[in-house]
Amino acid sequence: MGDPKKKRKRYTTPKRPYDVDRLREELRLIGLYGLRNKRELWKHRTELRRIRRMAREMLALPPEERAEQERQLMTRLRRLGLIGEKATLEDVLGLRVEDILERRLQTIVYRKGLARSPYQARQLIVHGHIAIGGQRVRVPSYLVEVDEEDKITYAETSPLADENHPLRKELEAMKMVGEAR
Repeated sequence: MGDPKKKRKRYTTPKRPYDVDRLREELRLIGLYGLRNKRELWKHRTELRRIRRMAREMLALPPEERAEQERQLMTRLRRLGLIGEKATLEDVLGLRVEDILERRLQTIVYRKGLARSPYQARQLIVHGHIAIGGQRVRVPSYLVEVDEEDKITYAETSPLADENHPLRKELEAMKMVGEAR
């Protein structure tokens, strides 16, 4: 079973380390989503691989055995916003790593306009300026559930909670310019 304090790798590395197409794709995703390093991307790929493997195994089960397992998996994925309300196991097999990266707190903070870039969103989260429902979250890779998405704001004790903070004024100006286009 192992020691509970022992850290384990939560990702698997690529089998072909110097595949040029994969390296280019990884760099594109790292830049687009503001990831710190490739390990973060590999963690999400490993998680996606685990979810898809579970779906494949469920498809092989007889219908009476798979019903409860399928319901649990689909409920979890709906709560995370990875699949729609009427999705099936076949839709789970069509998930991409971008679907998971879009549900990260870092990405959602940037998309909501609370930060200028994904990198600044990461900095705001790590420094404790972002809260979900009043609770500070300092993990950029936190997967935000659908019902939590509307509760993402600046933390109450953060200087950014003040409407007159220069960053907030700058973000408002950027929104106005974007709407004018």
